[in-house]
Amino acid sequence: MVRNGLRNCLVAVLCAIPSLQAAGQGKAIAGENTDFSSSLNKPDRAEWFRDLGFGLFIHWSVDSQIGSTISHSLVGASDDYVNRFFNELPKTFDPTRFDPAEWARLAKLAGARYVVFTTKHHSGFAMYDTKTTPFNIMNTPFHRDVTAEILKAFKAEGIAPGVYFSPDDFYWLHKHGKTIQRGIEDVQPSHNPGLLDYDSAQLRELLTNYGPVDVLFFDGEATSLRQLAWKLQPNIVITRGAMRTPEQFIPGQAFDEPWEANDTMGDAWQYQPQLDHYKSGHQLIRSLIETRAKGGNLLLNIGPKPNGELPIEQEERLREFALWMFVNSESIYATRPWIITNEGDVWFTKKKDGSALYAIVDPDAPWKRGKWQDVVLHSVRATAKTEVSVLGANGKVLEYAPNVIPKTTFQMESDGLHIHTMKSQRLLDKTEWPNPVVLRITNVEPALVPPRVQTGNYQWNPSSGSYHLEGELLDMAGAKSLEVGFEYRSIEGEDIHSRTAPWTAMPLQNVTHTGIFSTELTGLPPEGRYEFRAVVKHPLLALYGGEKTLRPPR
Repeated sequence: MVRNGLRNCLVAVLCAIPSLQAAGQGKAIAGENTDFSSSLNKPDRAEWFRDLGFGLFIHWSVDSQIGSTISHSLVGASDDYVNRFFNELPKTFDPTRFDPAEWARLAKLAGARYVVFTTKHHSGFAMYDTKTTPFNIMNTPFHRDVTAEILKAFKAEGIAPGVYFSPDDFYWLHKHGKTIQRGIEDVQPSHNPGLLDYDSAQLRELLTNYGPVDVLFFDGEATSLRQLAWKLQPNIVITRGAMRTPEQFIPGQAFDEPWEANDTMGDAWQYQPQLDHYKSGHQLIRSLIETRAKGGNLLLNIGPKPNGELPIEQEERLREFALWMFVNSESIYATRPWIITNEGDVWFTKKKDGSALYAIVDPDAPWKRGKWQDVVLHSVRATAKTEVSVLGANGKVLEYAPNVIPKTTFQMESDGLHIHTMKSQRLLDKTEWPNPVVLRITNVEPALVPPRVQTGNYQWNPSSGSYHLEGELLDMAGAKSLEVGFEYRSIEGEDIHSRTAPWTAMPLQNVTHTGIFSTELTGLPPEGRYEFRAVVKHPLLALYGGEKTLRPPR
């Protein structure tokens, strides 16, 4: 099963350090910082952050009561809607079943090593005790500082505390006679000194009154605010605002630097009782695995109900994480990318000290307990000291089968490392194990060097209405010929961080040497917004360059 899949279709991504230009994620929201090279995150703290691997995002605010998208329903809203949002919703927010200790216990079981809570989202409603605005949690029937309680509860479980803060503030805009919106300079703190002072005062409260904060997520313009944050707490790690933080997608390539993928359990960030389509636990675990294989942390979101409880769908998925991480967290914490991220349905992480390589096997067909499986790894070469085992299992016992010894064996052959293994541990009542199985491999070496490709520049041709795309093949890795090409997707209506449309592949071309290659992309509406990336296909590997935005000049 796994062997044939690998031989017929191997997909991997080069673990290289792409330039910031090559890995650009599109046009930024006006004023939003994307100069990650100016980050003042301390190197040792950045390494600490990379080791965490998995965090819990919490989106919760006053409008969870009406099941709307968090904050954004104010954009384009009528005066009546806006006034009732700001004046009436706080009067009914009373989460009487709020129990942050229960959230924290579940988060710890699920394997989360840090938490990021939305202290103030774009609406401007502060979920903490602030002296800067009456639009806050203390002016509700609940009248408790939920931020303080959440951070305290998570700290008690050994989970690093983090806060989300939006420099955008719709309440401030409304009070100052400005139209509520995002993404234009007129509403940014840099163009509103009063808003910048307001944000600075709120940030001072958060970073002064709540003890050490380990992680800070700015959702908006943060150029001057992040300097204040590093001044107030020099050991803080700023994620969005100082590193790449893609939403709802995982980049095509790995990065040898801190980065963070942000994902929801369904479609929505905040609780939405209807029209939210939840991903399966398996899909979310796959996201964690792919993110770690590419060197990033996964920040997985929950959206509590307005009464303070977690929706049962979210609790179920966290408990599915809990079992998988209880068995396999060794392959997630303190790991870095391997020479390639994956071979088809086998993903790789390695301990940063080099003590172990993890092959995380995730075929479409679930493994059955007690059935032998064969896995071939083409990127791994065994040594005289190599050992292979299944995480969580002792390799000695298969329940109710005393004559079966489920010990993993392996053999190095010309086409790769052949592993003969079994899922023997009984974790579920069903014999099928739907989630990935992790092989722990020690004392191995890389068996190949992948080719390298980067995304180049583009030009818009107004006469033909087409884009001229360029890429560059940097290294053929010893191959006599390779196939190269491009993929593109729409990013219309998305900000710099979010991507939801699938990639469209263009025809490939055969090349026999390194250098520039190009093609013409036609048929796209000129008013649209797109991005593209270069791709190279090796007989065993498919690798991608960074994403670049396509847009004709106005």
